[in-house]
Amino acid sequence: MTHFIQRRWLCLSLVVIAGLLAGGWFQVPQQSASEVPAPTIRVTTHLVLIDAVVTDKQGNPIAGLHPEDFVVEENGKTQKVATFSGPVQSASGSASLPPGIYSNRSQYRSPGGPVTVMLLDAINTPFSDQAYARRQMLSFVQDQYKPDQRMAVFTLTGSLNVLQDFTSDPQILYAALQRFRPRPLEFASAGRATRSVATGDATSASTVASLDASTAPATDTSGLGPGAMQLIAVAQAAAQTFEAAQVAYAQEQRTVLTLHALNSLGRILGGLPGRKNIIWVTGNLPFSLIPENRNMTNAELEENLPSLQVRSVEQHSAGNYAATFRQAHADEIRETAARLASAQVAVYPVDARGLSISTSIDSQETMREMARETGGRAYVNQNEIKYGVERAFKDEAATYTLGYYPENKKWDGKYRAIKVKVKRDGVETQNRRGYFAIDPTQMKGYSPEQEVASALRDVVPATLVGFTARVRPSSANSTPGKVGVDFLVDANTLSAEDTSGGKRLNVAFYATVFSPQG
Repeated sequence: MTHFIQRRWLCLSLVVIAGLLAGGWFQVPQQSASEVPAPTIRVTTHLVLIDAVVTDKQGNPIAGLHPEDFVVEENGKTQKVATFSGPVQSASGSASLPPGIYSNRSQYRSPGGPVTVMLLDAINTPFSDQAYARRQMLSFVQDQYKPDQRMAVFTLTGSLNVLQDFTSDPQILYAALQRFRPRPLEFASAGRATRSVATGDATSASTVASLDASTAPATDTSGLGPGAMQLIAVAQAAAQTFEAAQVAYAQEQRTVLTLHALNSLGRILGGLPGRKNIIWVTGNLPFSLIPENRNMTNAELEENLPSLQVRSVEQHSAGNYAATFRQAHADEIRETAARLASAQVAVYPVDARGLSISTSIDSQETMREMARETGGRAYVNQNEIKYGVERAFKDEAATYTLGYYPENKKWDGKYRAIKVKVKRDGVETQNRRGYFAIDPTQMKGYSPEQEVASALRDVVPATLVGFTARVRPSSANSTPGKVGVDFLVDANTLSAEDTSGGKRLNVAFYATVFSPQG
């Protein structure tokens, strides 16, 4: 099936039919109708996938487990395990595409096996700590990286960028990390108050502004009258308010950019099979994924989040910008958390500051919370941060994936707690603590066009709907100024919607033209 691009974009909506999959682009023997497998169209279902890392007390993987060895509970109710898979082995290499063919399908992005992404965070990490983290990562690749491991390297430098796509070659990874250069923090030029927050301190804007006022040189007011002194006090208060606003704006911008980056990674990794580990090398996570509108008792919360046993959520985050942002952007954070859970993403925050006496306790706990909510591990206040990266790879060999269809069929957007137990003694289980029961297509204000526009801005292709495409050059018989584009969609990556008339498919094709400058 061929469509055309004129000027800069094309939008076409159509119902997918079997004929869409019949185009023979590659030079392969022609198959008879009986030999061509029928496309499998999935019906929209809410299958919850849980990746459980099962180890012994020493951290060694436990092999040979079966579905009957696990018990999965959602909000305290046992669920029936519908799908199950054990640890996967790394594939030998990715498939290659013929010249002129483009595809986002998983076999061309990452051909199976564990998927690991290193994210070097430059917008939430001080300049000097970026250099330290870079040295640690270079040391890890040089001394501990195994050739059968596949990893991609992304950077967060205001926007999400790809430093190196998936590769199993340690020399390529080493060269990519050498290209990374520490850079000053964005939005960090608003005076001393902004610089203080940029270093990752969990101090509120008002506190920092007050600190600046208390440490500023004292003004000699001995010869001034009451009116002049009052004017000076008003001016000082206005300056503090202005600095506080600059601090809040800088933190807000960094946090929004971080949230966008996580959504982008969810789209990029979502169509790749299995668990995905994001090793997030950062100086400070600006927010966590703790559910503020959780459907959990305080006892369940304390069990899931041990750090909150002494202080409640409100007390724990008082004066902490991460909590303020969670409240102001609750919907966006819930959607991001749901996207990461659906994509089977586990976050491994690694503190780029290493062993530091200036590290904020709240900052460290935010990293731990992010890890617990996604099923990863946090590595904070450690001198050799490369060992945190090594542990992420070890966890891949101990990961079991369990799927279940929740007994609670109401997709109401609320948080649901998950527990995974193994019927063996002496084992430890690590998995994400829950998920938001969100169906994005049913949310108020959902816009497919906006979703596609966001995906088109991603630095690496989104993988949720697999397809292959080619551009056909203009021919003598074609219309001047137009070029043909062929689409071949993988029907196995589509879902049908239940309607009164049966199953319904609605697929929109977008093609965007980029200049040589991007």
